[in-house]
Amino acid sequence: MSIKQFLIGTPIESIRESEQRLTKVAGLAVFSSDALSSVAYATDEILLALIIVGTGFLNYSIYVAVMITALMIIVAISYQQTIREYPSGGGAYIVAKENLGDNVGIVAGVALLLDYVLTVTVSISAGIAAITSAFPQLLSHTVFLCLISLCFIMFVNLRGVKESGKAFSIPTYFFIVVMFLLIIFGFKNYIMEPYHPISLKPAEPLSWVYVFILLKAFASGCAALTGIEAVANGVKAFKPPESKNARITLGAMVLILASMFMGITMLADYYHIIPNETETVLSQLSKAVFSKGLMYYGIQFGTALILILAANTSFADFPRLSSIMATDRFLPRQLSNRGDKLVFSNGIILLGFFSALLIIIFNGDTHLLIPLYAVGVFTAFTLSQAGMVVHWRRFKGKHWIKGIIINGLGTITTAVVLCIIGFEKFEHGAWIVIVAIPILVLLVKKIHKHYVSVGEQLAIKPDSFQLQNYTHHSVIIPISGLHQAVLSAVKYAKTLSKDVFAVYVCIDPEATKKVKTTWCKLFPEVSLIVLDSPYRSITQPLLEFIDEVHNDHPNGIITVILPELVPSKWWHHLLHNNTALFIKGLLLFKKGIVSTSLPFHLK
Repeated sequence: MSIKQFLIGTPIESIRESEQRLTKVAGLAVFSSDALSSVAYATDEILLALIIVGTGFLNYSIYVAVMITALMIIVAISYQQTIREYPSGGGAYIVAKENLGDNVGIVAGVALLLDYVLTVTVSISAGIAAITSAFPQLLSHTVFLCLISLCFIMFVNLRGVKESGKAFSIPTYFFIVVMFLLIIFGFKNYIMEPYHPISLKPAEPLSWVYVFILLKAFASGCAALTGIEAVANGVKAFKPPESKNARITLGAMVLILASMFMGITMLADYYHIIPNETETVLSQLSKAVFSKGLMYYGIQFGTALILILAANTSFADFPRLSSIMATDRFLPRQLSNRGDKLVFSNGIILLGFFSALLIIIFNGDTHLLIPLYAVGVFTAFTLSQAGMVVHWRRFKGKHWIKGIIINGLGTITTAVVLCIIGFEKFEHGAWIVIVAIPILVLLVKKIHKHYVSVGEQLAIKPDSFQLQNYTHHSVIIPISGLHQAVLSAVKYAKTLSKDVFAVYVCIDPEATKKVKTTWCKLFPEVSLIVLDSPYRSITQPLLEFIDEVHNDHPNGIITVILPELVPSKWWHHLLHNNTALFIKGLLLFKKGIVSTSLPFHLK
């Protein structure tokens, strides 16, 4: 408990939950770090796709960026509608579930959960890539640096929403400032000096190869949209009025994101930045604008921070979404429990575990992870917008026609983009997510089926009171010898039933003879059953004997009293065989058997 308190701080009372809500300023830091950080690698992905057909094709990056920015605005306006109509949060999962049915809601929820895990791995990997771009000697320690960063973010989030908001506000706003300084100084040269595009080599003007490459660049650059849905999923984290504050935060986030993304892409084109695997576009652009001085390292530092802290968006939303799905009995119910700091601690830890696993598997390589990245989020985008169209048609509230047009456009656009991304990125790793989503959906449905079955079996029915009462009660005391703990167990057993007997498994005939002699003197009124064990097993003969007693009294119940020694220090447990614990675990799966631990506390 002392270590836990040191790491995450003192517990917070439930009554103070409202004090943990976020302002718009803090909310922008918590929920927009993922979206804003994408400007550090979205342009890279566009240029890496275009460079395949030569440097001359890099000029088309501007047109691709304009299309992505337009899509960004459409999605943002659509989510504004979602926040207004669903102020309780939940985003794509709630909207799809309520309007398109449980199965579609599960798909949206699973897609988002997958996206959050990938968001953590991609953002941290990209952040470490920014550091290794400035300091190449650290390249061999990529995975280690990723895991250290992941642990830091996880523990900050375990300390509470308010504290994570405070911790991440300064890095987020520092990144925004340095990015706009880079864009302002870069455009100063852009305005003062004429632009000379890279000459395009002669080629067939309508070559299908070019169309394919443009679609590939568009699909890769759509990584810039990841994180836009975060505000809609976490509306309840804002201070009242929650819906209004969330919409303002989302609007500010998209305005900043679109400005930075277009600015960096245009400057990359102006300065003729050539993408490569060892140095990011942002690093090359910073050198071109400021040379390798203080501002360059400031931008790299700010980029690394925002990329690493972009994982915080997932740590804010993954636990909230998993808690909602757990409440609906689609995920383990432990995910719906709040921890000491009024956050969903189990969801935070689970996200940290799976993210660490992916970082290790993919060696912290951003370019390997990004193809997996966008399928989940655009699946959620599409289902959310489609759900909103059904919502408007069903309830026909104020401005419902405008709502249908906005969300209908969002549905069509994101569905088309999803198809493009799935096709273009399939062989590069997107197939993993496409296969994983249906598998996880089946798993979630299995979990739900289990909980429904448990609920039905536990429900008190009219005929529940007509069940036959137990006709017999046997009490069995497994013993390993004669000592104070056994004496206490016998005294306790006599208060429960008259049919009490002890069971001793014979391993050593000489020791058995002594136990029988002493037992008859101490407890003449309690029978001692000695079981033979030619193979020296303790549990097997005991379980067989319990089954025999149960067969003799099929309408009865058996209580097995397990005398347990409880050492005064934790490490003393390592010096004892803890057989009682093992027996208790085995008896748990036998009907009509009750196991009772009778502790004997050692000084």
